[in-house]
Amino acid sequence: MTDAPSPLAPPAEFLHAAERLNIAFDPGDLDRLGQYLAMLLDTNTRFNLTAVTDEVTAWTRHILDSLAILPIIRSIDATTVLDVGSGGGLPGIPLAIVCPDLQVTLLEATGKKVSFLQSVIDALALPNVRVVNDRAETAAHDRNTHRATYDVVTARAVGRLAVLLEITVPFAREQGYVVAIKGERAGEEVDEAKAALHLLHAQVTHTIRTETSTIVVIEKTRKTPRTYPRRPGEPKRAPLGIGAKAKDGA
Repeated sequence: MTDAPSPLAPPAEFLHAAERLNIAFDPGDLDRLGQYLAMLLDTNTRFNLTAVTDEVTAWTRHILDSLAILPIIRSIDATTVLDVGSGGGLPGIPLAIVCPDLQVTLLEATGKKVSFLQSVIDALALPNVRVVNDRAETAAHDRNTHRATYDVVTARAVGRLAVLLEITVPFAREQGYVVAIKGERAGEEVDEAKAALHLLHAQVTHTIRTETSTIVVIEKTRKTPRTYPRRPGEPKRAPLGIGAKAKDGA
């Protein structure tokens, strides 16, 4: 058994950027965020979790991007968050660290990544986090546990908006939100996803530009038609409203 890597210290530019976002840290938060980043980058040397390997960049691209969602969570008094396609735990784990009263579920289909996420939960003693090993297309039809359950559903680097909407919106409660962390082409993706938004009964309320990304905020306006999401793999093969017709199964 190898020793856990030492926590990474937050660079000054990260602390200044967090201050500009009015993000305050409780004692121990920065140490646990640094421990998480150290574990992420260390594990990344054995199997792929992130393309960002520079420590300073990781604080901004990973931690700051994740915490930029905080104003949205606070504005609706959210108590439950689902992180779809959590991968290395972003944004779910940073949110859980700084918001201990927030119940965070990490949904991930790949076994190696699930094992990593559980090791982080154990190492950092995060009782407000659980990891679920399942595909979103399957879990979203679980009406007892997941469907129409969460206040906020997050997604980062999961795919084009027209694809990720189908595998995220069904998890949100009515008048709940999907928060997607996107890149420079967010505006194009929103335009491309108009048909998907209509079919899924959702609407983009606004976008937020951060120092490294664009956050797209989507409200679920009413119940998702029961036929969505479609079978595993289908949303990616034939995104709603893009080159394929889809039925509104309300």
